[in-house]
Amino acid sequence: MSITSSEIESLLAQKFSDASIAASGDNGSYQVQIISDVFEGLNAVKRQQAVYRVLNPHISSGAIHAINMQLLTTGEQTAGN
Repeated sequence: MSITSSEIESLLAQKFSDASIAASGDNGSYQVQIISDVFEGLNAVKRQQAVYRVLNPHISSGAIHAINMQLLTTGEQTAGN
């Protein structure tokens, strides 16, 4: 079973409806950037757990074996630029 970057974006958009989401990669190794105020007040682990809850079925199936996440609030993203 495989999954595409656009499918990952669609799955994440269902959970993080107000977010800016970008996914890239292939062959089970992906990079994901999500910018959303839903992350406000959450530490890095809690942010990652929220994403893993969405993607876990695909991680368990082996479709995703590596994922690099950049999870920011709107304020953090603005401050970084």
